[in-house]
Amino acid sequence: MARRFYESLGYRAAGAEVSLYGVLKGFPYEMTLQPAGIDRLIARFFAAFDNRDGRIPARQEFDELFIKGAVVVQSAAGKTSVLSVAEFAEPRIALLTSGKLREFHEWETASSTQVVSGFATRTSRYEKSGLLDSKLYAGGGAKLFQLVNLDGQWRIVSLCWYDS
Repeated sequence: MARRFYESLGYRAAGAEVSLYGVLKGFPYEMTLQPAGIDRLIARFFAAFDNRDGRIPARQEFDELFIKGAVVVQSAAGKTSVLSVAEFAEPRIALLTSGKLREFHEWETASSTQVVSGFATRTSRYEKSGLLDSKLYAGGGAKLFQLVNLDGQWRIVSLCWYDS
C-alpha cells in the first residue's frame, strides 16, 4: 500500500523495500526514491541526439529540457569549456542533420540519482554509436546533471560531461 502511494506521487523505489508504514527499510528517503519524471527527462535528453531511421533532431527538443540560463560544461583533451544551451546544441544538431553522422544514438548504461526536495543530481554513464563518414563511430563517457522541479516538471539546470 505504501509503495502504491509513493508511486502515485511519481516516485519509484530504487531497490528499497517499503514497510507497511511507508518507511524505507535500510535506506534514507532522498537516496532511494526518485520521481519517475527524472528518468523521463534523462531519456528525452539522450533521445534528442538520435537520428536513426531518418529521425531529424530539432533545437526545440534541447530547449525544452533545460531552464533558461542553464550551462553545459565539457571536459575534453585537458580543456574545460563552458557553453550555453545554444552553443551546446547547435553544432550537434548541424552534425546530426548534415548526413556526416548517421544512425547515431546515445543511451544511458548506469545512473545514480539523489533527490532533495525539488532538486536532484544525476550521474549517468553512457555509450554512443553511429556511422561517422560511413565508418563505425562509438564511445562513451559520463554526464553529471543538476536538476530542478519547476511547476511539476523536471528540467536541467547544468550539465557537465566528458567522453572517455
